[in-house]
Amino acid sequence: MNILQRLNKDAETWALLVFYVMLVMTMAIEVLRREVFAYSSIWGEEIVRYSFIYLAWIGAAAAVKERVHIRIDVVMHYLRPRPKALLYIFGDLVMFGVAVIALIYSWEAVHVSWKFGSVSHGLRISMVWFLLAVPVGFALMIFRLIQSLLRDLRSLRDGTPVYEGDKLFD
Repeated sequence: MNILQRLNKDAETWALLVFYVMLVMTMAIEVLRREVFAYSSIWGEEIVRYSFIYLAWIGAAAAVKERVHIRIDVVMHYLRPRPKALLYIFGDLVMFGVAVIALIYSWEAVHVSWKFGSVSHGLRISMVWFLLAVPVGFALMIFRLIQSLLRDLRSLRDGTPVYEGDKLFD
């Protein structure tokens, strides 16, 4: 498996793992410092907050990839493969439109932060790095939606069942 295939398969998983470990380790250190040493830092809270934000946006892109976002799919159980594929394509197109609009507006916030040089309170790092979580998440979603649309169009063309993702409850 080459590097691009590996990234396509596991990029979000590894990014989520990095941010999750950073969040848990920082939180554990801060709790230990607060309870044992009666001292805490402002930067620990910021790392946890921004790690959580990155987790949410990258996780949303991973959910698009695996088609595991919450949805009401009662009607889907009664549809034949072709109408089901068309409905999934419609849903992905709507989500694509929303993601493009959100990407444009979230990028504007990053641009304003860059222009005025805002920094975080505790870490004194440019807020651009933290605000980038939203456009990065939406850009990943757009990429995964394009992949999903191509997969669904292929299924529609071939007459094969559309990919529905894993079921949480059966």
